[in-house]
Amino acid sequence: MIPTSFEYVRAKNLNDALKALGKNAKVIAGGHSLLPLLRFRLAEPDTLIDIGQLAQLKGIKKAGG
Repeated sequence: MIPTSFEYVRAKNLNDALKALGKNAKVIAGGHSLLPLLRFRLAEPDTLIDIGQLAQLKGIKKAGG
């Protein structure tokens, strides 16, 4: 099947991603688990927000003690 239409937003920073969030938005960082759902129309988001390139979300840091 062909997925329904949606808006694709490639966030340039965390604020862009947060601004694009809406009631029926999905956040992806690769989309491997979401793509099959889109194909079978098991997920029909209005907006896809791609956060895969955000440096702010790369890695894990230990904070505190």
